[in-house]
Amino acid sequence: MAVLPIRITGDPVLHSPAAPVTEFDDELRQLVEDMFETMDAAPGVGLAGPQVGVPLRLFVFGWTDDDDVLHRGVAINPVLWQSPLSIDELDEDEESEGCLSFPGERFPLRRAEYVILRAVDLTGEPFEIEADGWLARIFQHEFDHLDGVLYVDRLAHPYAKTAAKTQRKNSWGVPGLSWLPGRDHLED
Repeated sequence: MAVLPIRITGDPVLHSPAAPVTEFDDELRQLVEDMFETMDAAPGVGLAGPQVGVPLRLFVFGWTDDDDVLHRGVAINPVLWQSPLSIDELDEDEESEGCLSFPGERFPLRRAEYVILRAVDLTGEPFEIEADGWLARIFQHEFDHLDGVLYVDRLAHPYAKTAAKTQRKNSWGVPGLSWLPGRDHLED
């Protein structure tokens, strides 16, 4: 297993739709193991193929809820259905999220409260998960990566403006930038 470099916003693989997974082989199993190791080392609660430079429709997730139940798995070629978005005022504390491809930052973003995730596992077996709350947010965030969308692309004013300033300040937004969990600096 290996910790993989995580691409930073601006890399073309992060801003393009990913292709379906067609080969369920040892190479895919190794990629998924490496993605879990990378996600855990970051640390994160989800990681999509494009974030590690692999333009395929898959993501891993791992999160322990308030009842100490571990939700961990891989979703390959997922489809996501989501409930309508609330029109209530955005709660900056409860609705903030971050992204390993926009490292070290958090911004509030409205997400659907409830989703249904349908995907296949490493053996090609289909499964379905109904999720709400934080797990629903994780699924939406990772699913967006598969369509070439980062959460900062969805931010409303004034958060979008702050994110754009952060990107400029860090010289992100260009191809080729990545960081390796366990190191203190970004790599070219």
